[in-house]
Amino acid sequence: MPMAERPPAVTDTLDVDAVRADVPILGRRIHDRRLVFLDSAASSQRPTAVLDAMDDYYRTTHANVHRAAYTLAEEATNALEGARGDVANFIGAADPAEIIFTKNATEAINLVARSWGAANLRHGDAVLLSQLEHHANIVPWQQLAAELGFEIRWIPLTEDATLDLGDIEQLLDGVKLLSITAMSNVVGTITPVRRLADLAHQAGALVCVDACQFVPHLPTDVSALGADFLAFSGHKMLGPTGIGVLWARRDLLDEMPPFLGGGGMILDVSLDGFVPAELPHKFEAGTPPIAEAVGLGAAVRYLSELGMAAVRSHEVELTRYAMSTLTERFGDKLTIHGPADAGVRGGVMSFAFGDLHPHDLSQVLDQHGVCIRPGHHCAKPLMRVLGVGATARASWYVYNDESDIDALGDALAEAGDFFTF
Repeated sequence: MPMAERPPAVTDTLDVDAVRADVPILGRRIHDRRLVFLDSAASSQRPTAVLDAMDDYYRTTHANVHRAAYTLAEEATNALEGARGDVANFIGAADPAEIIFTKNATEAINLVARSWGAANLRHGDAVLLSQLEHHANIVPWQQLAAELGFEIRWIPLTEDATLDLGDIEQLLDGVKLLSITAMSNVVGTITPVRRLADLAHQAGALVCVDACQFVPHLPTDVSALGADFLAFSGHKMLGPTGIGVLWARRDLLDEMPPFLGGGGMILDVSLDGFVPAELPHKFEAGTPPIAEAVGLGAAVRYLSELGMAAVRSHEVELTRYAMSTLTERFGDKLTIHGPADAGVRGGVMSFAFGDLHPHDLSQVLDQHGVCIRPGHHCAKPLMRVLGVGATARASWYVYNDESDIDALGDALAEAGDFFTF
């Protein structure tokens, strides 16, 4: 059985020139060069539709939401709740009340840890993670394990950075929660979430999915994935910073205690205690990120119009083009980490170029207008598995095409000449 999940083949096409024209920042020149933005795995750029939606909200509609009886507040509430519905539709959630707005996916996973985890995990239990995980899906569980005394186990990796599932049944024995990335932010590996979810459920465990790199790039259906919890961030999918999403099954959310206390998350408060509000407000203490939700709603509508099948198809072809042309051009000077098959990875390529330090390489590429990201990418355990301290990472999205990959190649060639290796 394959260790990585191959999404179904699609034939839809994406009009990259039209998308690029929709994104104002791509008209900038950096160091008198065309901007080649290849860092969307960290944070994507935004189309005019998102910028205009947020600007219009602030110019015409802004008020605090819920409870007020005047027109502006009703309009703001409708805008927030409309965005919640748009997000629910985008990921196949049947109930918009299962969509909890957070400030980012990190907060969403911490919410699961501090609410569900603190209420359900005890000494003798186990949580299963993988060596692919981002720190946001590691540290919250380590913090909680230090307090509660449960065990953390790890799914190892194969040589091509896919999950080694040879001992998965044993690893799942006694596990209460499997918390797994759907796509690595470092090597692009797409994990077999549904297979793992089925095995986890058979073992009596729940499944939390870090979908930060998955939801922006592939058609997503939370039921089809078999998830119980799923987290992602707006800023990686054409939306604004400052907003993330936790989706969870309603029965789980109903049982979980509130994560934060304050205004907006209560039904009643007395000197003796409080009664939490109904979902989703139970988990949205304080004033929510209203304009950011409006922007995220606009982003998911924009992506829906593009078609997520088309997005996925485009990125597979662009990944295949990048891996083949850059390997042909640079040979053994270029080391690409992760699966060799573009069909089982996302549009993320971590690499080494000769013996150049990734930070030095990134600075030289910046002089050519090419934006990549050096570092450990908040995945230090994975760096140790790869045997490196850092990588250079290029990542592409709906506004990138083959000319951007060629520009990356040209900049790499000039970097090689500059450092004369």
